[in-house]
Amino acid sequence: MNITINSKNVNPGTKLEAAITNKIAKLDKYFSQDAEAVIMLSEERSGLAKLEATIRAGSLNFRAEETNSDLYYCLDRVLDKLSSQMSRLKGKLVKRHKDVKEVYISEIPDLPDAVEDQGVVRTKEIELTAMTTDEAILQMELLDHSFFAFADSETGTTNIVYKRLHGGYGLLITK
Repeated sequence: MNITINSKNVNPGTKLEAAITNKIAKLDKYFSQDAEAVIMLSEERSGLAKLEATIRAGSLNFRAEETNSDLYYCLDRVLDKLSSQMSRLKGKLVKRHKDVKEVYISEIPDLPDAVEDQGVVRTKEIELTAMTTDEAILQMELLDHSFFAFADSETGTTNIVYKRLHGGYGLLITK
């Protein structure tokens, strides 16, 4: 597994970097192919640090984050979240999507809750690859997002699946 550690306003030190590398490398057992892990350490507020982890392996993206004053605690909690996601979904993926081609769609950021004439604060390009609606819902759940854009494998149109407030999912189909 390729592991990249980035930091913003935090100096992780060699001991923490070694702990991150050793613990994240243990998740490699979940993948049959090379995976890429990107770890971001940042300072949230005075005394609080944030650890974000994104693992990309073929068509799968796993993401978890934790905020606490102790980065080692954050690392353990993020590993628990990632391991839980992988364990919970690995069986389902193997059973339901045996013959699916590799699909990769970059993470789509959520909009902030309070939007006040800020304009566009971030632009991100994504690569749409054909997949079914069920695969898009699964990818949205893996990323723990409320929506997900994808190219429909049957029609070739760009569609968006989203979580409804009172449960279930919605599908926006473009013309």
